[in-house]
Amino acid sequence: MSSRSISPSMLDTETLSSLDSLEGIQSLKPRGGTLPLLLRYVPRGELINAVYPGLLVAVTIALASTFLSAHYGAPVMLFGLLFGMAFHFLHEDGRCVAGIEFASRSVLRTGVALLGVRITISQIASLGIVPVVTVMASVATTILVGALLAPRLKLGRIFGVLSGGAVAICGASAALAIASVLPRDENSERDTILTVVAVTALSTLAMILYPILVTWLDFDHVKAGLFLGGTIHDVAQVIGAGFMISPETGDIATYVKLLRVAMLLPVVSAISWAVLRNSKEGGKRKGPLVPTFLMGFALLVLINSTGYLPKLAVDAATEISRWCLVTAIAALGMKTSFKSLIVVGWRPVGLMVVETVWIAVLGLLSVKYLV
Repeated sequence: MSSRSISPSMLDTETLSSLDSLEGIQSLKPRGGTLPLLLRYVPRGELINAVYPGLLVAVTIALASTFLSAHYGAPVMLFGLLFGMAFHFLHEDGRCVAGIEFASRSVLRTGVALLGVRITISQIASLGIVPVVTVMASVATTILVGALLAPRLKLGRIFGVLSGGAVAICGASAALAIASVLPRDENSERDTILTVVAVTALSTLAMILYPILVTWLDFDHVKAGLFLGGTIHDVAQVIGAGFMISPETGDIATYVKLLRVAMLLPVVSAISWAVLRNSKEGGKRKGPLVPTFLMGFALLVLINSTGYLPKLAVDAATEISRWCLVTAIAALGMKTSFKSLIVVGWRPVGLMVVETVWIAVLGLLSVKYLV
């Protein structure tokens, strides 16, 4: 039997699950066959042979999504999701399954780690103590609201943490990062997709409405930037809303937003620790306390803070991060069917609307009375 006839469904479930992290990806060796000649002498040739078909599909969807986003102005993540869901059949069985799993997990974590290159310690320090404390309080309480309200809406507490983190930190990117350390079940991909779709829609709506609100409230450039950066979900929408008002507002909004992105490290680390604590077996933890990709995130923040990282390298890492996240969202879309989204009803969206209102009210109160 040739290696071309090997199906990922013939691989061990335990072997496929090794794609769940960057901390120990194992080689996937085809059973009963040999590798193509070109891959026999390449490091991790077995892994490449297993994942390249599905990964290639995810990259192709990312390319198409980026093209359409650039030409029509819609969020690239939304295009990636919808196109990915149209190719859901590729994840049901066949040669693409392993690559889709790899893209939705390992490629995702690489993209999240590279987000650290956008942040410096001096940017955070330049904001002063009030925005820092406000952001920390907003992030913590928004996640808490999600976790407490979700069971009352007959949703899992895990979904409340996922949605609250997405709203509080950085939208789709935070949803993907948090989902990567949460316990996995049959609804994990569906919940992640729901969160990404809802938070993208709410972020776009906020980008349109919040500049009108801060103008009506007669906020100056500083207050407007603090509010927009502290309340809008996705980075792209924060930049769009801020520069609608003025370059100064746009710069301040971007710094505040990056401060919220920096909260990704402690929040995801805390969630990872809680998950590991609740999954003890024989008194031993399963996996590292802080996932490797978060260590990479923190390391890149420190390196970028030294000022020795060339702008070309920062721009390149930022672009690679964006491509990784779009590729991962395309893979997540392929793992989810439209039918599984329809059956959940209005409650998840309602929960995220409440979380959005909560963080907006906190932002307004802090800007009005503390700045």
